[in-house]
Amino acid sequence: MELTSEPSEFIYMYASHESETELCRMELNALLGQAKPLKGRGPMLRSSRLLDPDRSPYVSMRLDVLMQGDSVEEIARQASELELGDATFKVTYVKSGDPCSYEDQRMLERRVGSSIRGKAEMKHPDVQFGLLSAEGQWMLGWCRHPERAWRLHKDKPNNYSTGLSVTTARSLVNILVPEPAGVRAADPCCGMGNVLIEALSMGIDIRGWDINPLATRGARANLKHFGYPEVVTLGDMTQVTDRFDAAVLDMPYNLCSVLSTDQRLVMLQSLRRMAKRAVIVSTEEAAESIQQAGFAILDSARVWKGSFVRNVWLCG
Repeated sequence: MELTSEPSEFIYMYASHESETELCRMELNALLGQAKPLKGRGPMLRSSRLLDPDRSPYVSMRLDVLMQGDSVEEIARQASELELGDATFKVTYVKSGDPCSYEDQRMLERRVGSSIRGKAEMKHPDVQFGLLSAEGQWMLGWCRHPERAWRLHKDKPNNYSTGLSVTTARSLVNILVPEPAGVRAADPCCGMGNVLIEALSMGIDIRGWDINPLATRGARANLKHFGYPEVVTLGDMTQVTDRFDAAVLDMPYNLCSVLSTDQRLVMLQSLRRMAKRAVIVSTEEAAESIQQAGFAILDSARVWKGSFVRNVWLCG
């Protein structure tokens, strides 16, 4: 078996804080579809979809499955057929799988590693293999870890104290645009540009508006700080006539921007004219208004920080 062999499937290991559990589920459902949960020590999803682990703030590793068997001996036999060339390697027991003592983990790693024809390198291998045991099955594959360069977006020149966190903003973008190619997106109440930055970092074509000149100035400064183009316009979302494939609306919620039911409905109707697919965020219950605006609610979640709770709806 050559090192360039195609994986048969992918196992995604993930984790989230309890305050983001619902949002994590919603995001991974959007990105991976009907992935099958895999029982083990930690949460895992089994899928045929290839997803860059850097897309999701919750994915900690992707295992590209190369071989499967009923025992570690069967995996070792298959591993002996690997052709690594001059590449160095390391075998690591995946801790999200079945519980295993430290000593047994090292023993299993040595058993499989000794069968691979190549040079072992523990510190800086060219290839890292993951050995996984779950639900009575053994698997060996490539470990793909996220680099998480997006974490640098936490250090913005401008932000609101109640603004979306980088994790939440990134997750909302993934829910809105699971497949970025060819999609035109909008954020008509973009604030300081948190969603815009995450979307642009994924290569998504997106534009933003805000009615507040302080917000648009802050958003432009944030975008420039990270080297992204100026995609923000000062303006009222109800006056936007452009059409998009998808749009996110983080509805105003600070004490100076309390919306009446009628105002909220007008904003949602404007959003409906703007895009057929939308992610809507509100600190208030808005399901009825969302449906009155012509949307169908496809999924929903809550994310909170202390007593501050955001409701999230995916609509189409």
